[in-house]
Amino acid sequence: MRLLFVHDRFGAMGGAEVNIQLTARELRERGHSIALAHGPGTGRGEPAWRKLFPITFPLDSGANALAQALHEFEPESIYVHKLADLAVIGALATGRLPVARMVHDHDLYCLRSYKYFPLTRTICNHGAGLRCIFPCAGMLARNGAGGLPFRWRSYLDKQRELALNRRFRRMIVATEYMKEQLLKNGFRASQIEIHSPVPRDDVSAPRSRFSPRNRIVYAGQIIRGKGVDILLESLARMRLPFECVILGDGSHRAYCERLRDRLGLGSRVHFTGYVPQEEISSYYADASVAAVSSVWPEPFGAVGLEAMRHGVPVVAFDAGGIREWLFEGVNGFLVPWMDRNRFAARIEQLLQDKALARALGERGRQIALEKFGFDQYISGLEQMFQRLCIESAEPVLE
Repeated sequence: MRLLFVHDRFGAMGGAEVNIQLTARELRERGHSIALAHGPGTGRGEPAWRKLFPITFPLDSGANALAQALHEFEPESIYVHKLADLAVIGALATGRLPVARMVHDHDLYCLRSYKYFPLTRTICNHGAGLRCIFPCAGMLARNGAGGLPFRWRSYLDKQRELALNRRFRRMIVATEYMKEQLLKNGFRASQIEIHSPVPRDDVSAPRSRFSPRNRIVYAGQIIRGKGVDILLESLARMRLPFECVILGDGSHRAYCERLRDRLGLGSRVHFTGYVPQEEISSYYADASVAAVSSVWPEPFGAVGLEAMRHGVPVVAFDAGGIREWLFEGVNGFLVPWMDRNRFAARIEQLLQDKALARALGERGRQIALEKFGFDQYISGLEQMFQRLCIESAEPVLE
């Protein structure tokens, strides 16, 4: 199979980019030909991307660059990831090749991308519509490209983007929660498939030693929706000695570092900055708890599975699709949304009772290996693309 990946970045950044790397590498190892049409570089891990994708097409000129990629690479199918360029989306939606899109987050149907109200962070549960414009200043989205902290988003452009995406053959999501979001936004149930983008299986991944240092690990982007500030406020309520490492970087890091110092956590909470994926394992090898503090509705939260593969129990807020892999009292604790006291109490419970932490961690490892297998995930994608090629001659219903 000849498969063209399309993504709005080139290089490492967050979970979407990790998934692209893992998926592309495995498909290459299975004998498939892959290429990448991409947006600007991230400045992180780009050499690894160049090695993984020997055939690349920068989308500098939009639809014209895409046309060149299609002409030169001659793919059989197209695999879209994050993409907001309407000209490119339009060309894909009206082209003859079957297109599948992985919906990694809420960008597709939320003007602010985070699916919660900006002041209260209350989670939004409705589909995209006119009500999005005013209650949460929906036309303002955070600007990740520098310059002003916000950029305007057009409601009409968002509606056009949704309409074009509804013409794609498949929309891939990680959870039932995300499927519900697409259904609320006018996508057909028959168009949506669940393929959870799980980490690569590693039965040799070292189990945590659960050392007396009481290490808590947070891994992920440091942006407001990930709730690192809420994690810090929770940790400030704890009485037991602990060490917390925060792996990652992002626009909210400077604020969170100042908050850490104001809360008197400077000696116990350490920000490492960006850590390559292959180095994160060493932090889990000495962890007692993995904290997933997201307050936005997580589409999936694959970082939790990564911790589970190391036998580390997870404490997370009940937001979005997390409850589809984190089971209360089985592989960790699912805490009511934004409940800082409960979050702190659950972490302390695991730090105090290492036998319980080990038991929950071991169950989590079994769940990760049995229910969320990487080989099963890739095989599911292969079968889906094979079906797409068979269906490609059939008309797409509006």
